[in-house]
Amino acid sequence: MTEVILHVYDVTNSGNDKTNNTIMQINKIFKDGIGLGGIFHSAVQVFGDEEWSFGYCEQGTGVFSCPSTKNPMYTYRESITLGKTSFSIFKVNQILRELSREWPGHSYDLLSKNCNHFCDELCERLGVPKLPGWVNRFAHAGDAAVEIAGNTAYRLRQAKTEIVTASKVAYRFLAGVASNNSVVAPENSTRGSPRFQGAWFKNLISTGAKPSTSSELENRDEEAADISNRDKMQEPFKIDLSS
Repeated sequence: MTEVILHVYDVTNSGNDKTNNTIMQINKIFKDGIGLGGIFHSAVQVFGDEEWSFGYCEQGTGVFSCPSTKNPMYTYRESITLGKTSFSIFKVNQILRELSREWPGHSYDLLSKNCNHFCDELCERLGVPKLPGWVNRFAHAGDAAVEIAGNTAYRLRQAKTEIVTASKVAYRFLAGVASNNSVVAPENSTRGSPRFQGAWFKNLISTGAKPSTSSELENRDEEAADISNRDKMQEPFKIDLSS
């Protein structure tokens, strides 16, 4: 059985002293103060004096090694023993070769595929517990924020599309009603009469109104015909006195 050790660094490779000091203060407050997390680099040591991690490069694998706790790009913070692996050094080398192929340098992403994600994957394959939550918590929070923002933007775009579509449908419907009302109906026609159209439009926009069935439309046609006939019957009887 061989120990698997996690080495954690403060990320101080910005090239700007002010930025590096700010990161150190963030880590001091959020990790040392309240135990929430911070901005960290991590690497895994198993067999020998080398530690293994992952970083960005344009070509080739992003998996690399360096002397344990001696990465010159960051400021060493602490080491954590994660457990013991039962794998032989030959099996560990095989795992590292597989990861080297699966983790090309150009696939590096600060929020979704960084050095801490790599160490999680390596630990899982070695059969030991993953990294403590605080090591990569800021990346997880940032990744979640990006996903939420993306989903929100998609829903807003979808809502805008639906509103525009509904507006076009409403415009076409109202334009059709106006066009029908502007045409004089034949003397004996009940279909398309202003009285029938007005009642249908009122029913359409009322709360809870549903599309009419064919039988309902036929009944309404008959009602409109009855109303028209009653109106004719109520007209004054005229006598031609010119003869």
